[in-house]
Amino acid sequence: MNSPSAIDLRSDTVTRPTPEMRAAMAAAEVGDDQYGEDPTTNLLQARIAGLLGKPAAIWLPSGTMANQVALCVLTRPGDEVLVSRECHAGWHESGGSAANAGVQLVEIGARGVFSTEEVEAAIKPRSLPVFPPTTLLEIENTHNRSGGIVFPQDAVKRICALARERGLATFLDGARLWNASVASGLSEGELAAPFDMVAVAFSKGLGAPGGSALAGSHELIAAATRKRRMFGGAMRQNGIFAAAALYGLEHHRARLAEDHRNAKHLAEMLAGCPAVKLDRNSVQTNIIVFHLAPGAVDAATLVAQAKARGVLVGAFGPRIVRAVTHLDVTAAQVEQAGAVLRELLR
Repeated sequence: MNSPSAIDLRSDTVTRPTPEMRAAMAAAEVGDDQYGEDPTTNLLQARIAGLLGKPAAIWLPSGTMANQVALCVLTRPGDEVLVSRECHAGWHESGGSAANAGVQLVEIGARGVFSTEEVEAAIKPRSLPVFPPTTLLEIENTHNRSGGIVFPQDAVKRICALARERGLATFLDGARLWNASVASGLSEGELAAPFDMVAVAFSKGLGAPGGSALAGSHELIAAATRKRRMFGGAMRQNGIFAAAALYGLEHHRARLAEDHRNAKHLAEMLAGCPAVKLDRNSVQTNIIVFHLAPGAVDAATLVAQAKARGVLVGAFGPRIVRAVTHLDVTAAQVEQAGAVLRELLR
């Protein structure tokens, strides 16, 4: 059990509902969502469809389920999906892409982004049956393992245009699209526009206790509704979760800029340590991923030492550490955490 006084930078999923969010949940009007009768869920789904500029949307319990449902809807078993290197679907979903959708993921690019040239080179020719058909292109924005980088929207437009020309569907894993919007100055709808289907999460930057959504055409969302049922993700009185998401949308989106400032400050504190390898320009949103130089402690040791000092961070590899800022961590706590990490890394 972690101390309630610990500064928890392991993820932006560790947030607890604020008293105001809890009040909204308690007051939520509910019904049976499997009958389409939960008014708060219906309101949330309409709100998400409008925000993302898509005809329809559906609530799902988790971001992983949203990604897995999207793969099942947009591909067939045996298909190939082009993804960014170290994408969430390949590294953090327990092999679900192969087990659930029966697809293989081909990683392209570096540090969370890729080019039209890399997409073109990776698409398998349809003329030879020995190749799996490349049918889907997926972009993760922001990209988790690359430190929360924002995929440049001009490149997104070119890549999605190429995908359409080559007959590929397009999917945006936008679990942290709210962060990408604040960092880029573009609306969520602008960021989502080039894609056939888009996923967003409520349990990260917005601070809800759970839930994600998929948005797309009426046909795609109808197919996603069936897949959600097959995966055991259909809900009953879901308005309690939907109310938390709606509260987060209204009250926690604009404040994400604060998380970004805190992350940049922590990155500046860490980048000054000889034991740390960190590109300051990679910290564009609320995630800091840094490498430990040869001769410094390894990631597991640093994580354990920091925990003993009341700071929680995560090991992303033998010599890679991640820290994430969020609404439950103040600027003063980030300063304190940075001081602890700097002292441990001397």
